[in-house]
Amino acid sequence: MTNFFQTFSLTILIALSSSYSHAIEEEKNELSLQEEITEYINHHVQDSHDFSLFSTKDKKTGEKIYIDFPLPVILVDEGIKVFLSSKLGHGKKVVNAGDKYYKLYHGKIYETNSEGLIEYDEEGHVINSKPLDLSITKSVFTIIVVSLLMILLFVSLAKSYSKNNKVAKGIGRFIEPIVIYIRDEIAIPSIGEEKYKNYMSFLLTLFFFVWFLNLLGLTPLGVNVTGNIAVTFCLALITFLITNITANKTYWKHIFWMPGVPVILKPIIAPIELLGIFIKPFTLMLRLYANILAGHILLYSLIGLIFIFKNLVGSGLSLVLVFFVSIIELLVALLQAYIFTLLSALYFGFAIQQDDH
Repeated sequence: MTNFFQTFSLTILIALSSSYSHAIEEEKNELSLQEEITEYINHHVQDSHDFSLFSTKDKKTGEKIYIDFPLPVILVDEGIKVFLSSKLGHGKKVVNAGDKYYKLYHGKIYETNSEGLIEYDEEGHVINSKPLDLSITKSVFTIIVVSLLMILLFVSLAKSYSKNNKVAKGIGRFIEPIVIYIRDEIAIPSIGEEKYKNYMSFLLTLFFFVWFLNLLGLTPLGVNVTGNIAVTFCLALITFLITNITANKTYWKHIFWMPGVPVILKPIIAPIELLGIFIKPFTLMLRLYANILAGHILLYSLIGLIFIFKNLVGSGLSLVLVFFVSIIELLVALLQAYIFTLLSALYFGFAIQQDDH
């Protein structure tokens, strides 16, 4: 009888141990899946030296195999060094260029030794020297493509006007209503009929540039140009420069010596008004960056939930949410281009207003 209870107890312990081990293994697999999804989202929202399409795992070795489109790496370090990003091997390889070695580490290229050694300081910061990186990254490549596309579209529209007695044809019929809307509903009301033409070329470029980049960010190509704060900073900086370079005396008088304000208050209000010159483009930059970046993270997080749930109900619900969020993001892509253009036009209007307005 005693042997029976011992055998029975031992069987239960083995079963519990096996179940516990299986639960731990499942938890580890789930954690690794979550980490992989997080890594994928981070890779998508950040710029990179290659145009990654998708990745898979080797069944034998378990290593990641990347299917991507390599882009040219251009480094300035005691001369100009040019090679394709495929040589970097997503940070797994060391590139010998001239008499120096380089390695990709966390999205940045560092100078290393032949073994690819990365050194850190006491606070965990990389101390390897970095060459001046002028590479054609994923964002730069996308900007070039969109710029060429815009040139093609606008040249096609101009040619159709000249050949068909100012009547648009082809793709111009789709672009023309948008151009007219920006002119009649944004430029003229914000700037005025007298001087709106001086800013129309920039406003049109700005709207279509931001809109096309936003739309490309929703494709499986994995581009996130307007979700990059460096890009939105440059766009806001151009608006800032145009606003203040073309501003008239009335604009500056309203900032430094506001009419209709008691003299004792003018020195107090002037620094606040001056600060507003910089706050306006800053909010312009931050609004576009935050909205696009948040939309990308949300969309890819919902796609990741499909693989985490692994059941019909959870994955099906995530798929439905992905569909509706994608539709919303299409509207956000257009809305953010409209808001950026509208606010830029308003700033231009403020800069050239007269005292009688």
